Amino acid sequence: MAYDVTGRLHEIFDEQQVSDKFRKREFVLEVQDGQYPQQIKFQLTQDKTSLIDPYKMGDEVKVTFDLRGRGFNKNGQMLYFTNLEAWRVEPAAAGGAPAGGGGYAQPQQAARPAQQNQNPNLRAQPSAAPIASDDDNDLPF
Repeated sequence: MAYDVTGRLHEIFDEQQVSDKFRKREFVLEVQDGQYPQQIKFQLTQDKTSLIDPYKMGDEVKVTFDLRGRGFNKNGQMLYFTNLEAWRVEPAAAGGAPAGGGGYAQPQQAARPAQQNQNPNLRAQPSAAPIASDDDNDLPF
């Protein structure tokens, strides 16, 4: 499921070549959340590491990202990792988000019930529509 958030670039890290086949670049977005700003770290991977290049610290941007998580068994103990995998970075004004104040993007009307997301300021983007409905296909089963 994709989410987006708008905030001010707080820090941009150098690209890291983690292995022969994997590279990543991290950046921190400062987001206004009530009285205290939140500093949230995002990760860009592979061919997306250059998405942050046009921006500098202090710029207002809108980041579209996926939540990613996995478990890892280390010496019999399960460890869990969560990543915010960014896949689009654009100027805050271009995405229709308010320029200036920062903060989470405004919620959209979604097909999912509001109870699933306790933070009304964080918006999930709807999933892609099915390719064809049952009425449109000509398969015999």
